[in-house]
Amino acid sequence: MRILRLDEIEPTPSGGVGYRLVRRALGIRAFGINGFTADAGAELIEEHDEVGSNAGRHEELYVVLGGRARFTIDGEDHEVTAGSFVFLPDPESRRSAVALEDGTSAIAIGGKVGEPYEVSPWETATAASALAAAGDPGAAADLMDEAPADHPGSLYNLACFEALAGRRDAALEHLCAAYELEPETVRGWATKDSDLDSLRDDPSFPA
Repeated sequence: MRILRLDEIEPTPSGGVGYRLVRRALGIRAFGINGFTADAGAELIEEHDEVGSNAGRHEELYVVLGGRARFTIDGEDHEVTAGSFVFLPDPESRRSAVALEDGTSAIAIGGKVGEPYEVSPWETATAASALAAAGDPGAAADLMDEAPADHPGSLYNLACFEALAGRRDAALEHLCAAYELEPETVRGWATKDSDLDSLRDDPSFPA
């Protein structure tokens, strides 16, 4: 049994938002859950959908725990107060939220319909990015073992961390594997990504 306050979980920056990785902090394996806190005027939940390269195609339920927020869902605004639920069954829906009061907090719970829960590639990459930003890209690369081995975004992020850690051969292998799955997308990512600069002189680097 574990008890933990949301504000006791250190926020992990991603997309301009401080995610509080509740699932990881508590060791939950059955479903995804993350938390968010923001003051008035600040972004509470970054704009996204659940079909992007690092998304899990989840249904999502947002619960506003405290304060007040303005959710924008598929271009329509909704003011939501503490104690409210916001359910998005369609993974393609675009969603974001801005805090309207200081100390606004919310959680998001999600999972893919009809399938056992798997950790979202986004969550693993976010946690790994925090390790790399703290100066340990090797630990970031090791953490990416949690991500699906056939997911182009996960393979690409793994290659970036390996390149930063000096694992050149492994980085090239995983970069090429990501490129084979989604050539145009990976080419766009890699074109100006400084994480991969140490690999650009290799003949196998995706053109």
